[in-house]
Order: sequence, then structure tokens, then C-alpha cells
Amino acid sequence: MPHTVLLAEDDRAIRHALERALTLEGYRVTAVADGVEALAQAHTAPPDVLVLDVMMPGIDGLQVCRVLRAEGDRTPILMLTALVETQDRIAGLDAGADDYVVKPFDVEEVFARLRALLRRTGQGGTGGAAVDVPKKQEPEQVPERYMEAAGLRMDPQARRAWRGERELELTRTEFELLELLVRNAGIVLDHATIYDRIWGYDFGPGSKNLAVYVGYLRRKLDEPGAPPLIHTVRGVGYVLRED
Repeated sequence: MPHTVLLAEDDRAIRHALERALTLEGYRVTAVADGVEALAQAHTAPPDVLVLDVMMPGIDGLQVCRVLRAEGDRTPILMLTALVETQDRIAGLDAGADDYVVKPFDVEEVFARLRALLRRTGQGGTGGAAVDVPKKQEPEQVPERYMEAAGLRMDPQARRAWRGERELELTRTEFELLELLVRNAGIVLDHATIYDRIWGYDFGPGSKNLAVYVGYLRRKLDEPGAPPLIHTVRGVGYVLRED
């Protein structure tokens, strides 16, 4: 069965062009012009993935994302944005988006990011219902599931993470990036390796995607007076260690 995409874009030309491109790529696309229609469609027929324009009249893409996440919907979301500042991208991640593409974009990049999102979530046409949202439980009940490094503790099965006693609120991509760093604690991972493992695609030396996610993850990890955990190795990549 083809994967289903819910596309919300208020620019008619972009919406029609992207709808056609996605259809030719083999997706089954529902295209709407605003956030109200996007929420209605997401509730009526949950898609495998959502593609949301950030700036739409009325309910914008960020609000759509926040509503769905507040409802417990974990369907992957790719944001389309003309805003290039780091804080604008962080706003999308903070709202619960999994990835973003900056306009003007190459449609092949959109395809690559959608493939990576669907591959990472393991969805096969069942939309958000395919994602298992684990019940809250005390970590002491399942100690064999833990990974620990540099003062961090992770439970990959429940997709939960802690620094000390503080539980971290992470998006899907942030969790997977942190898990990769924890599994390779003390080892410098180059940009290409991280892109391949997390996104399944190397977006090239000009991409700031990884730097944005690392910066956002640092904001959630770092604590006043405590040493930073993610270190930049200039010209190479990143490493998790407690200095």
C-alpha cells in the first residue's frame, strides 16, 4: 500500500506542484490550504506523515503540530518554512515537529526527508496509530533496558531519557540523536555518519540541519554549573563525554 501524506500549504502554486510531485513519487496525497482543514483531515483519516507549511492564515503549521502532539498523536511531521533563522527552526522543533525543509527547496530533498521519517518510524500505511506510546513507569522496574553514559540514562524501548533524576522531554529525532551519541560515548562521530544513521541521507556540507538539532539537544541537556555533555570536534563532528 502506498504511504499517505497530508499536505497543508496555503500557497496554491506550491501546494499543487508538491502534491503532483508526491503523487508521481508514489504517495497518496491529501492536500489542504490551511491548518483548520489539516486538523480535520488528521482526525478523520490519520496519514502516515504530515507536511505542514509554517506560515498559514488562521491556524498555522506550528499550532497544528502543537495540537496533534497534545492529543498524543506521534505521526511524523515535516515542516516547510521560509524562515531561515535558527530560532524559527527551534520553534518548529519545540512544537513537536520531527524535521524541516527551508523554502525554496529541492523536491528531492523533501522526498529524502520523508523516506527517512517513514523508515525511522517503521510505518506502513497505518499512520499515527502505528506508533506505540509507552505507559509511564518507574525506571527501576526495567533496569535491564537501560543505557548509561556521562550521567545520562536512556530506556530505548520506552523512548525515555534522564540526566540524573531529571527526565528529558525529547522529540523523536532528538531522542534518536542522543541514543546514537550515548551508544558511542567517547567516540567522535563525523557528520556523514550521523546524517546516515539518523536521517538516512547526507544533506551535504552546507546543511545546518544537524547543527540545529545538536544545539537544541544541548539546551535540554545542559544544566547550570554542570559540564556540557555534547562536544563539537571542529571539522569532524560531535562526541558525548563528561569532561
